[in-house]
Amino acid sequence: MEFKDKRVIITGGTRGLGRAIALSFAYEGAWVCVGHLSDDKSAAETQEELEEAAIKSLLLKGDVSLRHEVERMAGIVLEQWGQVDILVNNAGIVRDKLMMFLGEEDWDRVIDVNLKGAYLFSKAVIRSMVALRFGRIINITSPSAITGRAGQTNYSASKGGIISFTKSLSKEVARLGITVNAVCPGVISTAITQNLDKKTREDFLNLIPMRKFGKPEDIAAAVLFLATQRAGYITGQVLGVDGGLI
Repeated sequence: MEFKDKRVIITGGTRGLGRAIALSFAYEGAWVCVGHLSDDKSAAETQEELEEAAIKSLLLKGDVSLRHEVERMAGIVLEQWGQVDILVNNAGIVRDKLMMFLGEEDWDRVIDVNLKGAYLFSKAVIRSMVALRFGRIINITSPSAITGRAGQTNYSASKGGIISFTKSLSKEVARLGITVNAVCPGVISTAITQNLDKKTREDFLNLIPMRKFGKPEDIAAAVLFLATQRAGYITGQVLGVDGGLI
């Protein structure tokens, strides 16, 4: 129960990595708020699991790219729970297209959700953390931010921005007891990877020195570590959890 009574927000927390992170915090005694936008079925399933595991839980629907929606969601948490100790900016989308076919709408939407969303939520809770003189902000980035990938100029730019955002914000708040770090997942076994054809899966495995995909729980473990007191002298860092991919 390492996170007993810590108040945690996980954006994009009803599927895959987000759900694993949310449940891991719940099992460690945290009060867990999960944000989501679509897929009400997964949201209902996650809420049911959280109600069984967490001391207190909230499920909030809203668009992280819209300021008024983020302020509404963060306001509910602060009003009901009084503070936010840990924020995990996990919400993200992919709209892959080669540059010559990439429309402005797809560019803007990916940047707004993946990068602007992290900015808006961090800004919405940072005062609470400053008042506590404690806080953990953990952002989820991607190997595409570091190596790039054809067809992902919008996604790579958004996740590269997350790394720069992490390093800059960490320097602003370090003296206040707040750490800001990023976790960079490799290829993780989720519904997306399970639906890949055999050749594509083999191509990915050939890139990974460990020759296996990670599990959502691997990412959750890294996030939880960075949220602990033991990681209190770690800030502005990007932790790769990728089987040696990068």
